[in-house]
This record gives sequence, C-alpha cells and structure tokens, in this order.
Amino acid sequence: MLKTFIPLFAMTFFICLFIVMMQFLWKYIDDLVGKGLSIDVIAELFFYAALSMVPLALPLSILLASLMTFGNLGEHVELTAMKSSGISLTKVMAPLFALMVAVSIGAFFFQNDVLPRSQVKMWTLMFSMRQKTPTLDIPEGTVYTQIPGYNLYVKKKGVNNDMLYGMLIYDVSNGSGYPRIVAADSGRLSFTDDKRHLVLNLYHGNWYEDMHSGSSSQMGQQLYRRETFKEKEIMIRYDDNFTRMDEDAMASQYIGKNISELRFTIDSLNAHVDTVARAIGEDLRSMPVCGVPARKFAKKNGKDTRIVNKVHVEKQMNFDSIFNALTPSARTMLVQQAMSSAMNQKQDYEFRGFSLSDDQFIIRRHEIEMQKKFTLSLACIIFFLIGAPLGAIIRKGGLGTPIVISIILFIIYYIIDNMGYKLAREGRWVVWEGMWLSSAILMPLGIFLTRKAVNDSAVFNPDAWRNFLRKATGLHQVRKLTIKEVIINEVEHTIALEKIAALRVSCQAFLDKYPKRQSFVEYWRYGFDKKQLREISSELDELVDYLSNSRDLMVINKAMDFPIIRQLLTYRPAAIPALGVVLAALLPLSVPFYLIGLRHQKNLKRELQDTCKVCDQLTAILKGEYTREMEYNPTGA
Repeated sequence: MLKTFIPLFAMTFFICLFIVMMQFLWKYIDDLVGKGLSIDVIAELFFYAALSMVPLALPLSILLASLMTFGNLGEHVELTAMKSSGISLTKVMAPLFALMVAVSIGAFFFQNDVLPRSQVKMWTLMFSMRQKTPTLDIPEGTVYTQIPGYNLYVKKKGVNNDMLYGMLIYDVSNGSGYPRIVAADSGRLSFTDDKRHLVLNLYHGNWYEDMHSGSSSQMGQQLYRRETFKEKEIMIRYDDNFTRMDEDAMASQYIGKNISELRFTIDSLNAHVDTVARAIGEDLRSMPVCGVPARKFAKKNGKDTRIVNKVHVEKQMNFDSIFNALTPSARTMLVQQAMSSAMNQKQDYEFRGFSLSDDQFIIRRHEIEMQKKFTLSLACIIFFLIGAPLGAIIRKGGLGTPIVISIILFIIYYIIDNMGYKLAREGRWVVWEGMWLSSAILMPLGIFLTRKAVNDSAVFNPDAWRNFLRKATGLHQVRKLTIKEVIINEVEHTIALEKIAALRVSCQAFLDKYPKRQSFVEYWRYGFDKKQLREISSELDELVDYLSNSRDLMVINKAMDFPIIRQLLTYRPAAIPALGVVLAALLPLSVPFYLIGLRHQKNLKRELQDTCKVCDQLTAILKGEYTREMEYNPTGA
C-alpha cells in the first residue's frame, strides 16, 4: 500500500502546489512585470512562495492521492479480493494512516519552524519588488510617466533603440505649476555606472522655462527663459538597482513567529490591554458628576474596594433655580462649556478605546496564527479519512472522478475555513471556534464515510438514493423480481391461492372502510389506519417473497405488478386525535399539508385497487383460467 500511495501522493502534491503557485503568480503579476528583476531574484521569490503555499496544497494532495489509490483498488477488484481473503478495510488503511500521522507531525514542525522564515523572506522580497522602479522602456508616440518628476514624449525610436527622435520633455520636479519644457530633435538615454542616475544627451533643441517665483516683479512683468542648444546633457536621479528591505520589520509581525514567540507576544499585549482598560475604568469611576464628589478605590485582598467620601450638606440646593437666575448669555455660555467639556472627554475616551481595539485586533491575529500551527495537522488526517473510504466506495480511479470530487470537497473546506477565519479575525467568534470550524464540520463526515466503507454500505448506490427519494416524496416504486436458478421451497398453488385471497380481502376491507375523501377535520383527527396498512404491507411482501420461488415466468412477471405499500406520514399526521386538532390549529402549513395528504391517500387507494386487480389475475393464472381480456376486465364483468 505504501508503494502504491507514496508515488501518487508525491505526484498530486507537486500538481496541487503548481496550481496554487499559478494562482499566486496571477495575483501578484503586476508587481513583478516590467521591473527588470533578475532570474535569481524571481527564482528565490518562487521558492519561498512555494514553501508558503504548502499548507494549502498538502490537504488537497492527500485527499486526491487517497481517492485515487483506493479508487484504483476498488476499480480493479483488488479491495474485494483483500476482503474475501480476510483483510478488512481498516487493516488496508492502517499503514497509510500511520503515514498520515507522520505527515501531520511533520506539518506541525513545518508550520512552526520553516513557514515563519519562508513567509518573512517572501514578503520582504515582495515589498522590495513593489518599491523598485520599473525598467526604462520608452514607447513611441506616447507620453512616458515612469521617470519621477518627468514626462517624456518620443516620436520615433532608432533601429537599435539607442537613439530617440522628436523628443519633448516636461520637467515637473520643482513642484510648481510651471514646468520646464525641453524640445530636442534627437537624444540618447544612458545610466551612470552605479545605476542611480539617468543621463539624457540631447541634440539640437530648445529649453523653455517660466521664471515665475510666486510674486510679480517691480515693473509688473514676468520673466521667462529660453535657451537654444546644439548639445546638452541632463542628469536625473533614477535608481535602477534592486534594494532588499530589512527582514527585521517583517520578522516582528505575526507571520514570522513560532509558537513560543506568539505566546509571548499575546501575553504581553494582553497585559498592556488590561492595564490600559483598568486605567480607563478607574478614570471613569473617579470622575465627579453633577457636583457629587469623586469615589475613590483602594486595593483590598487584590480587589477594588469602593471608598465614598461622605460630605455633610447643611442645606439642600436647587440647581434649577440657580441656573434660571443667570442671565441668558451666562446660561448659554455655561451650557456650551458643559457640552465642550463632555465632547472632549468623549473624544478622549473614544480615542483610547480605538487604541484598545487595535491592540485586540493584533492579539486575535497572533492567536489565529498560533491556531494555524495545529489545524493543518488535523486537516491532513481528516482529508485522508474522507478520501480513502470515499475512493473505496465509488471505486473509480484515474484522474477523472477523483479530481472532480476532490475539488468539490476542497472548495467546501476552503469556504468554511475562510468563513471561520474572518469571523475569528473580526472578533465575532472566539478565535479557536472560528479556526477549528472546518475541522469540526468535516471530521464527522470522515468518520461517517469510514464507517460506511468498512461496513460495505451502499452510500452512493443510485437505486438506494432513488428509493429514499421516492419514499420521501411519495412517488411510486417498482418491484423487481428474477427467476431463481436454485429453488428450495417450491410454490404450492393451494397455499399461494390462500395467501392471495387473504390479501385481497384485507385490501378490499381497507377500501370499504374509507370510501370517501376525508374532510379537513377528519384528516387531522383520524386519517388512515396505519396499523391496518402495515398489516396489508406485510401480507403483500410475504406473498411476493413466496411467489418469487415460482418457476412460472408469468407468475414472476405478474408478481412484479404488485405496488409497494409505503408508510407515509401524510396518511395520518398525528397518532392521537387531540394532537391532530392542535396541529391543524397551530401549524401554519396545515392546509397545504392536508391537500398533499389527500393526494397521497388517493394514490394509496389506487395502489390497493391495483393490488386487488393483480390478485384476481394471479388467481386466474394459478387456476389456468387467465386470458388477455383479464388485463382490462379482471372480474369478468
């Protein structure tokens, strides 16, 4: 099993890694193109990006490889051969499960030790590339704006792009609204040896400059400058080198820390948040309100103990009368001062609250990153428990069906995981609840599929699902019988006729009991007698099972005409009449339910009538009196 699984696992892992790398490339292609980056820098970026994408590609590759492995075994009947020789599916999965445990342990150490360093280097390179100036590639007939402080227009370029013709340069580097304009017949661009300056050698042109200095001259005239030159050299600051950023700034972020560093940062931030929040609380509690003295707090046994200063008031004061005695201007000024003081205090506490919110957001990001160290390991085991039994059930190998199923399951996992991540990041859920949401949902699915595969349950049997839907929706079901090659208990006509007669009597008695359509109240109080219906269904199944031992093809075919009597809830919604009345009164959909129930009852009566008809036809067949006319007139009327 290991020899079969490991090559498939390696192949699917690199395929999945290539796919997620292509997604990474398309996402950040604008930051890479046109920068003149060397091959070694791009290769280094792709290497660190590939390491950072391992947590995304590893679970998908495990799911796909396990599906393909067990799908191939089931398709080539190797699993059936193993089970027939006494090897259960759990024993077949045991070595691969041990391998997945080892992979999960390795994934944990990868997340804790390798991934932080690779992400620091990758994002450092990404930000360095974003800050690098684009490669100088001046097009023809278009204004080029990638040179800082300059706009350059070239009418035509030389054959080897070394000469530029019809040049027009707008120099806006001085920051004023009056640019310097340089027009030249031709020119050449080159870099200095250190590639930190751009040199423009211009030939046969003019220099126009507005000498406006922000104020008019004494004579009310404006000064301009015009220069005609045959050859002129202009040097422009333009750094074309690739400069790496310092990794220390990125290493201090949550993506560059292992578990111990994350835990230390979380504890430090929690202590800071608690200190600031306690200080805000003490300020709020100690603030005097409406002349009431400030309440003091003292520490006693580690808890805040409130100490209220008792102030003796000899005479009760009426603040409203004092306020009304003031002049209107004084009252207005007093109200404005109070509003201004309240607004300042509100803004102060809002700012301090915002700073606390930022700190709590950083704490959540660190907690999310710490939970990710463990979720990947469990995801590997979960996807193996889903893929291996699912492959044994569907029994389809290759790259067709397994890829489709893997993509569907992984998309579901990714959506759930991303939803839990956002809920945890925004603080709507506790961090561990959001990060373990996908595992909590998919783990029961893996256990369910493993149990079904071990017990050889027909989870993906179309007939089983079809019968289930027919039972749920009340659709008609068809019996299927075949002539048995070996028959132990032969069918005796006398016994068969007795069973047929008894079944017909039971069906007719049920039809006579309910000759008319039930009213709304009768339906919810009584409905159909399900006990009598179960007895009829049992008699019918027993008769069909007995007739299946017949050697007469006509008897077998006619027995297949018996309908399947189902036990639907709509035949009788409530077992107790009083409960039925309560449901009819309280259930909002009682009327639609009643209409659906009438339709199902009508279908049941038709099925019982068909049962009586088939009983008459089987009686005629067994007695040798069957004719074609009995298909349409079984009673001979």
